[in-house]
Amino acid sequence: MTDEKATLSVGDKSIELPMYSGSAGPDVIDVRSLVQEGVFTYDPGFVSTAACESKITYIDGANGVLLHRGYKIEDLAENSDYLEVCYLLLNGELPTAEENQKFHQTIKNHTMLHDQMRNFFQGFRRDAHPMAIMCGVVGALSAFYHDSMDVADEHEREITAHRLVAKMPTIAAWCYKYSIGQPFMYPRNDLSYAENFLQMMFGVPCEEYKPNPVLAKAMDKIFILHADHEQNASTSTVRLAGSTGANPYACIASGIAALWGPAHGGANEAVLDMLAEIGDESNIEKYIAKAKDKDDPFRLMGFGHRVYKNFDPRAKVMAETAHEVLSELGLENDPLLKIAQRLEKIALEDEYFVQRKLYPNVDFYSGLILKAIGIPTSMFTVIFALSRTIGWFSHWNEMVSGNYRIGRPRQLYTGPTTREYPTK
Repeated sequence: MTDEKATLSVGDKSIELPMYSGSAGPDVIDVRSLVQEGVFTYDPGFVSTAACESKITYIDGANGVLLHRGYKIEDLAENSDYLEVCYLLLNGELPTAEENQKFHQTIKNHTMLHDQMRNFFQGFRRDAHPMAIMCGVVGALSAFYHDSMDVADEHEREITAHRLVAKMPTIAAWCYKYSIGQPFMYPRNDLSYAENFLQMMFGVPCEEYKPNPVLAKAMDKIFILHADHEQNASTSTVRLAGSTGANPYACIASGIAALWGPAHGGANEAVLDMLAEIGDESNIEKYIAKAKDKDDPFRLMGFGHRVYKNFDPRAKVMAETAHEVLSELGLENDPLLKIAQRLEKIALEDEYFVQRKLYPNVDFYSGLILKAIGIPTSMFTVIFALSRTIGWFSHWNEMVSGNYRIGRPRQLYTGPTTREYPTK
């Protein structure tokens, strides 16, 4: 709390409101007492409202900064693997070598799904969207692990975190295998987290799968760069569900449902749809002109970001990874990828895009990488959910570890007032 106070004038009444300063970012005004004065604030989308206090992730959109527990995302992507970032988000500090080894081993010990889960998958249609399956399966985990769902028990929360992080790649890969009618591949403890995911996605029982180290590294970077992003729509959904005391599996399932929305988790899929619409390099100039025309509904997807008013720091890492993957797979001449590379060049050089800071964002590059690896677009958001699980859980864990209350947003009511019921 600062010594300053904000004063709000409502009619002939002045209301003093305390102000708080975080370790970074703008000061906030505490408006909790307003309801006692008979008024409350109106903020659709909560774009000007801090609904919680958190020590996990900080975004400085104006300067293109993303910090996890104080560490820059670029440094983490360069020096850590995904599981080390998971440990950091969950525990607040980077692990020692011994802690890191133990954490990796613990995750490997939890990668299997209960065998009855196979029957659960078979209840879905083969053409069901993988996100629909994932949402149902994650929610159903509470029926298999109800022995450790006491949200007030720190040890049980830790076990749940390990289970979720470990099982999400298995669930994600099985969603894909089920959709194409191939046998489920079981996890292999001799592989890294990213390698294991790729072998469960693309391996088959009739031959040994040997993961490509370049692709595994790229997959691990995608996991890291999507691990957490502060109080976004899905994270806020998890927190709101968790504020009721709901079990953690139900809360994570609610986050998956929120992420499924095309305005949130489907952006990288939209990038590929856009590239397909452009169709050929010869059409690029026409579509650039359409993007610049404010009266034309066409929009370039994967450029600019609602939060980052500068370059998305994750995009810098993803751009390098994209070029490494395309080179490794010999896909430099893929038609859609060539369109993407040309658009990237234009966005970084064209004055229209530079002035408006419409730089390629993380979704632009991650979509290209996933397509190059051979992952279908229907699985893009599933992989996003897999990556973001640790962020969701860390925020849920932070909330239930402290003093919290059930979320109860207010409304500006504009419907009819009391009416007399008509006589018959």
